[in-house]
Amino acid sequence: MGLPVQTQLKYWGIAAVLFFVVLWLLGNVIMPFLLAGAVAYFLDPVADRLEAMGLSRAGATTFITAIAVLIFGTLALWIVPMLINQAVALVEVAPDLFSQLQAFLTERIPALMDQNSTLSQSLASIGQVIQSKGGAFLQGLLSSAAGIINVAVLLVIVPVVAFYLLLDWDRMVAQINALLPKDHAPVVRKIAKDIDRTLASFIRGQGTVCLVLGTFYAVALMIIGLNYGLVAGFVAGLLTFIPYVGALVGGALAIGLGLFQFWGEWWSLGAVAAVFAFGQVMEGNVLTPKLVGSSVGLHPVWLIFALSAFGSLFGFVGMLVAVPVAASIGVIIRHVLSSYQDSRLFQGFSGQSEAEDG
Repeated sequence: MGLPVQTQLKYWGIAAVLFFVVLWLLGNVIMPFLLAGAVAYFLDPVADRLEAMGLSRAGATTFITAIAVLIFGTLALWIVPMLINQAVALVEVAPDLFSQLQAFLTERIPALMDQNSTLSQSLASIGQVIQSKGGAFLQGLLSSAAGIINVAVLLVIVPVVAFYLLLDWDRMVAQINALLPKDHAPVVRKIAKDIDRTLASFIRGQGTVCLVLGTFYAVALMIIGLNYGLVAGFVAGLLTFIPYVGALVGGALAIGLGLFQFWGEWWSLGAVAAVFAFGQVMEGNVLTPKLVGSSVGLHPVWLIFALSAFGSLFGFVGMLVAVPVAASIGVIIRHVLSSYQDSRLFQGFSGQSEAEDG
């Protein structure tokens, strides 16, 4: 006979409280292990595919690790410094850009841009605010990132832990599966499978879409010759996990920069807009259907709330666990609602009558 529902809820409630207490107290300590776990989870299907092609698990893990080190080494030595330099330069040039915008509007709409008008005063101050606050923000971001994810974590702890987790991933899953309570194992396995499907769709699928589109936007804008194109592409790719937001924000940033740089060169400005239009067509018709699927099960509003709440409560570590926790809560809520709709509480006597009539 299984445990009463109240007893089960008590145990699961205690487990949830312990989870959040550990997250609160040991956030910085467990962060590299969370990062490594996310990396191993992301790469496990690749290792399974290599195993199916004939490699051993150790051989597949070693091959994946070598490729990952090569890719991240290239990013650390080439892409990241270039991105930082462009971001800093964009912040520094912001006052000049807004001065040019003010001069343009003064020439075209002199009545609107009177020196005493609200719009004129706002444009005059926005650039200075971006320069002062933006520089401080970038410096704080870099310093906090250096404090949270130091060089040792990136270059030693995370790759080593990820290697061992990826090597033993299937064995760990099998051991956890064997320890499930026998009365509830089928339900737990079903919920776990739904959570895995949701995470796989979002983290692996949507993450790959963000990476592909961000790379495409950045490379295409740099080929066109847009200044700070790498920053615009990075922003667009990073925000692609929210439908349409990445293209809108990145496109507005790129086209806004293009107006200053390519004014009068309409073909170049049109090419900037065409890049984002083509990216949206590819995302909607090829990338998202192939990599994410038709139903992710993780609503953007719920995702943004989870990232904001966990980031505020637990900092950077909270943002790392926000997506899996949000996915798990969403799946559990759907399971509870499904059970409720099948219950006597929901159907009552009318549901029983309909079943008998059928």
